[in-house]
Amino acid sequence: MFLRYYTFFLLAFLFVPSLADARPQRPAKQLFGYVLEAAKMKPRSIGFYTKGCMAGGVQLPKTGPAWQAMRLSRNRNWGLPVLVDFVEKLALEAKEQDGWPGLLVGDMAQPRGGPMLSGHRSHQIGLDADIWLTPMPTNVQSYKRRETRAAISMLAKGGLSVDPKKWSDARARLIRRAASSSLVGRIFVHPAIKKALCEFADREKGSRRWLSRVRPWWGHHYHFHVRLNCPRGMRGCKTQPAPPSGDGCGKPLKYWFAKMRPKKIKKIKKPVKPRKKIKRRKRQPLTLASLPVACSTVLASGDPKRLGRLRYGVVGDIAAPVRNPKRGTGPNLAYKQAKEEAVAAAKTASNPISTLLGKLKGITLTKQPKKPAAKLTPAADYAK
Repeated sequence: MFLRYYTFFLLAFLFVPSLADARPQRPAKQLFGYVLEAAKMKPRSIGFYTKGCMAGGVQLPKTGPAWQAMRLSRNRNWGLPVLVDFVEKLALEAKEQDGWPGLLVGDMAQPRGGPMLSGHRSHQIGLDADIWLTPMPTNVQSYKRRETRAAISMLAKGGLSVDPKKWSDARARLIRRAASSSLVGRIFVHPAIKKALCEFADREKGSRRWLSRVRPWWGHHYHFHVRLNCPRGMRGCKTQPAPPSGDGCGKPLKYWFAKMRPKKIKKIKKPVKPRKKIKRRKRQPLTLASLPVACSTVLASGDPKRLGRLRYGVVGDIAAPVRNPKRGTGPNLAYKQAKEEAVAAAKTASNPISTLLGKLKGITLTKQPKKPAAKLTPAADYAK
């Protein structure tokens, strides 16, 4: 009898690498990207900025006294209550005290966070928001205008400096106000904008502590990316370590400008053997199995008939189904299947014995590929 139990558990540990491997392997962005409503749960950020989800999210109003949400078709104007309150407060204070016309708010998070169908790697736990550097117009923009309006880049030709015709001290004051909040962990801007902010701080001759939170990173030349710290006492939320001390001006910026400037090609006298091309491993999309287990519960909560939208078109405030000639109208089959997988994942995580028995009976489980170790670089404080 003892030998039977010993053999059972030995085979289980040999052939079942982990319980997480038994969970669904569908890309998580296909599960979270089609959800229309937030999970009616206690507000909570689960996981890390680039690997997690959000419960109890709230939606930023599309139009406010000092802000307008952009790209409404993406349905990404969601976040934790602390993020929505921060954006609204920043918009009102910047308008009243700094004279900024108002904020154009870009991507925040999806209704339940998680990986997005396109664009960001972060913005997953409801603590990230993109604020355009284009001032808000005086009129309320139409739905179509918010979809088609182009954001203005602040860079001059060559990308090594800001364009003085576009960049202004008013934009610098807006970023300073956002970075001065104790809720903010980091603000990401283009290296050229970071340099302009350092020059602005030199002229103002005030406190430079806010500059330590402003971190240079590629692509942020038409907006700045605000990242809040995890709320104090929120279990399961993994905050980012504090940025390095100092204002980040001077020597730290040289690294970025050295990478931006084109390298001079040296003349080679002797022929050199060409190096072998290194095949870079393609980044695998995040799956529900790679996210925290609690994200399965967040995804599975609610009514699937109200959540699914694979073939949905957003018109104004109404999400109306678009007819699919192959499937017709009705509940989205893809999301119903996704919900069933999420429920199965939650049951699997809570019942490990059934997982072991399933494996021993011959059910094939997919093992997650090992991820290569991350290289430490001066940009290691960013997770996009």
